[in-house]
Amino acid sequence: MDIELSKQDRDILKTIARETLAARLEHRSPVYPEHSRALEKRYGIFVTIKVHGQLRGCIGRMSSNQPLIETVKDMALAAGFEDPRFPPLSHNELSLLEIEITILGPLEPLSPPDNFTLGIHGLFIASHGRSGVLLPQVAVEYGWNKTEFLQHVCLKAGLPPETWKSPDVVLYRFEGTVF
Repeated sequence: MDIELSKQDRDILKTIARETLAARLEHRSPVYPEHSRALEKRYGIFVTIKVHGQLRGCIGRMSSNQPLIETVKDMALAAGFEDPRFPPLSHNELSLLEIEITILGPLEPLSPPDNFTLGIHGLFIASHGRSGVLLPQVAVEYGWNKTEFLQHVCLKAGLPPETWKSPDVVLYRFEGTVF
């Protein structure tokens, strides 16, 4: 997937995410850099926050009706303060934050279930009123094979690990640009 964002645009998005978090933690209004019109495009995105290489929060939207810059702000706050797996960020963590942004391509129905490339495609599953998503980089980070990636997206949705084999499951792949 080729997102038409310059390195400068990508750096600005990361600066915006960090400034949004810093402003919340420091109880002040954010000050954002000037940005190009490219950041007004609409994409689904995830913001991932790590501290010392360890996941500290990750939340996103598969698609968005807002400009990219606004979605990044919203998802940075959600990842930092609303991820139910972690307590909200604290001020003493601010200097330690590593921020990663993943811009998502469109969802594509996945058939057969192994029709994806590890490290290129993320997975989205929906079944029995539950859903889960794993970003493309997750399989590589954990060294999973295709079957393990499928099992873990099921687990992420709160489903048994073999749910991906069910004929009534909704399974999609998507590409992501990570920076």
